[in-house]
Amino acid sequence: MKRIARLLLSCICLALLSGCLYPQERLKQNQIPYKDQVAAVQSAVDEYRKATGGLLPIKTRDMNTPMYLKYPVDFQKLVPRYMQEPPGNAYESGGVFQYMIIDAETNPTVKLLDLRLAERIRDLKLRLSMYTDKHKYPPFQDVVAPGVFTLDYKKLGYKEPPYVVSPFSGNNLPFVIDGNGEIYIDYRSDLYAALKKYPHHYKPGDDIRSILTDHSLFVPAYSLPYTIDAKTNEPIFFTK
Repeated sequence: MKRIARLLLSCICLALLSGCLYPQERLKQNQIPYKDQVAAVQSAVDEYRKATGGLLPIKTRDMNTPMYLKYPVDFQKLVPRYMQEPPGNAYESGGVFQYMIIDAETNPTVKLLDLRLAERIRDLKLRLSMYTDKHKYPPFQDVVAPGVFTLDYKKLGYKEPPYVVSPFSGNNLPFVIDGNGEIYIDYRSDLYAALKKYPHHYKPGDDIRSILTDHSLFVPAYSLPYTIDAKTNEPIFFTK
């Protein structure tokens, strides 16, 4: 009887342990950008377009929405006819990625937006809002480009400058702010690496952010336009 009791206890513990581990394992799975999942959504989008005369399965956004945030995939239009369910790593399934469509008018292509970037920006915006409520203006520090600035983060209560982890390189990327108080991620280091790594035909005045989407599953969300410096051929903010 004691052996049976111990065996039953072991089975119960194993079942409980499996139940605890599964959500953790599922959580990890929901944070991995699988190429086959992006390909599956792309296939569903293509089938939807064929069936609807070229329409896109997207959620409605304001026309002034930045281009890499403008066309989120509407899985309600794809499920269950064109795919069984949203991918496990999609926001709609508890994942950390928003499936987006870029080049909507010329070559609709499915990419990923890492929603963890938005979380870091949200925290910074909250601190910035509290600061400007008291001091009227943001704590601008350095001028990076015309109308683009860094912030004095100590005045916002940070011990170290905040950052996001790049979905392209895994490197830490800083923030910048424009004259209207909008926060953006500074992708210059990623763009510099991409320009060195991949052949391209960009010239000064071109928006070069597409070099990131051409060679990655991701979009450079919360970014300002960038171009190439005519003298150094390095990425700079595209200010007008």
